[in-house]
Amino acid sequence: MSAASSSGGLHVAQIVIGRVGWLVIVPAMTLAVNFSSAVHAQNAAINDLKGKIFDAKMAAQTFAGGLKHCSELDGTNFYFQPRDRVLNLDEYRRSLDSLAMQRVFNPATKKPWSQEDANARLEEVRKQALDDKANCALVASLPELQKKLDDLQQQTATAPKQ
Repeated sequence: MSAASSSGGLHVAQIVIGRVGWLVIVPAMTLAVNFSSAVHAQNAAINDLKGKIFDAKMAAQTFAGGLKHCSELDGTNFYFQPRDRVLNLDEYRRSLDSLAMQRVFNPATKKPWSQEDANARLEEVRKQALDDKANCALVASLPELQKKLDDLQQQTATAPKQ
């Protein structure tokens, strides 16, 4: 019976040791997973910032002519690149309506302007006005994005390695 008791006692001791062992190992694994998640999140944030910086630089190149007019590009105006000028949406709408009423030749459709053509063109330039505003905001945010990227890269470089 003493052999059984000592065996039973040994078995209980193994379970307790096993539980203590897991109590020590599990937090260490959780810490490693949390650290890994934090590093992954930082890398994702760095990649996101790099993408935004790339977009801002591309906007600066493709929208270079319109950038000097950003103070006017507030969503109610759009940049008309062929003439390097800013046009007001309301005035542009009135011009399109006039073209449709007078049935002036529309070179895009190779027939006279219709009200449907005018409405479609107005929707295009409304979208362009919003895009122009967004491009200006994106290019203006470039220095701040680069600073955030530099800060995040420094944090990542000084973070403890595992």
